[in-house]
Amino acid sequence: NFVYEDDKVMEIMDIAPVCDGHVLVIPKNHYETIFDMPSDLIGHAYKVANELKDKLMDVTGEKGITMTVNYGDKQEVKHMHLHLLPNFKKPATKTVEESYKDIIG
Repeated sequence: NFVYEDDKVMEIMDIAPVCDGHVLVIPKNHYETIFDMPSDLIGHAYKVANELKDKLMDVTGEKGITMTVNYGDKQEVKHMHLHLLPNFKKPATKTVEESYKDIIG
C-alpha cells in the first residue's frame, strides 16, 4: 500500500499499525540508521512527511502527529524508517486497507 513514492523515498502503510493512519517514510537506498543517512536525504524525508501530515490528521480526526525514528535495540527493522503516527495513544481500529483508502481517497 504505497501512499507516496519518488526517486528517493516511499511512504507505505505499516503492516502492523499501532494506530489508525500509521505510515512509514522509507529511503529507497539502504541506510541502517538515520545517522548513516546524508543530511539532504533526511531533510527530504521530513519534507515528504510534512506534506502528508495534514491529510493523516484530517482522515483520523486528530489535531497532532508523532514522528519517531527508532535506533539501536529499539530498531526491529535494520533499515531506517520514519514512523508517522496520528495518535499513537489510541490503538488501531481499522485494517491497513481501510486506513489506506481513507488516506488515498
